[in-house]
Amino acid sequence: MEQIKNTDIRFIKVTSEPELNKFIKVPWQIYKDNKNWVPPLLFDIRKNLNIKRNPFYKHSEIEMWLAENNGKPVGRIAGIINKNHNLLHNDKVGFFGYFECIDDNNVANGLFEKAVEFNKKNGMDIIRGPVNPSTNDEVGLLMDSYDSSPVLLMTYNPPYYKELIENSGFLKAKDLYAYFIDEAGVKKENGLPRLGRITQIVEKKENIKIRHLRLKDLNNELLKVREVYNAAWEKNWGFVPMTEDEFYYTSESLRLLVREDLVFFAEVNNKPVGFSLSLPDYNQVFKKLNGKLFPFGLFKFYANRKKIDTIRVLIMGIVPEYQRKGIDGVFVYHTIKNSIAAGYTKAEISWVLEDNLPMIQTAEKLGAKIYKTYRLYEKQI
Repeated sequence: MEQIKNTDIRFIKVTSEPELNKFIKVPWQIYKDNKNWVPPLLFDIRKNLNIKRNPFYKHSEIEMWLAENNGKPVGRIAGIINKNHNLLHNDKVGFFGYFECIDDNNVANGLFEKAVEFNKKNGMDIIRGPVNPSTNDEVGLLMDSYDSSPVLLMTYNPPYYKELIENSGFLKAKDLYAYFIDEAGVKKENGLPRLGRITQIVEKKENIKIRHLRLKDLNNELLKVREVYNAAWEKNWGFVPMTEDEFYYTSESLRLLVREDLVFFAEVNNKPVGFSLSLPDYNQVFKKLNGKLFPFGLFKFYANRKKIDTIRVLIMGIVPEYQRKGIDGVFVYHTIKNSIAAGYTKAEISWVLEDNLPMIQTAEKLGAKIYKTYRLYEKQI
């Protein structure tokens, strides 16, 4: 592909509502001919980027840039300073996110320079990404399996993004795995009966009670979820606990998507020690909406959601004192059993850190296979 001359590229810092609208709509230009891309819901992207309302920006900062050629958007990027990350990990890591770009090194290099400048100006010595805008949201660059659509809240990108990022000096920081399992695979591996027997042993030995989420008591349930969530991942690579405001702000987006029978607590003496959240893959519906849920997209949403055949095992956390006791396998067993009963025939377990051996072993014992890899990159600045 012929490269655009540097003198023909205009980089625009996003400071106005019209510029933000352009920033948000860049993916529609990049993926206009890609049948595997799933358009994000426009209101959801606005919600994440709303500096005045999103509580993430109470402790963090973002600077957004557009790249244009002859008035036409050809790329975008955000530089992100997550102050809570640096307080927790005692480092000076900044981030980039929301990266989209045509297949042009000059455009990509210019965008990365803007993100690096913002991070250096704020005292960072490493830049890492992509994260949109943190590890509690969409994370990683898709490295393979470009011929299938992403599941809910997972990223998608063209193959050439890898080259653009690496040509800008970024190196691998960490890989994240997505595992796939279907009903036929579970039966073939005889994984569910075997896991069922292990589940009975673990529940009895650890005095664990498994129960569903109670949507009628959602506010109190969310308090328990946050308690487990922040404790369970506290020592995970790159994790940053959510503030109370962030947690409730994020949960608003998921409230309409939750099924009680796919969300579980593990309790000991009525105290939560683990939490598991799986959601139907609503991307199968969102793909038909072109980013617009309101007003007419709601009809398509309700008409097509019963056709969803896949779930995503999204969150599975256990407080430190109950880790490595087999509770993750208990969650997987109940999730797969209930999802099959509800008519779902496929599942993605994602994402899993490449060095999270307990979760990897649980997935493999069930018969799940790695089918997608996502990568976080970083470089010294």
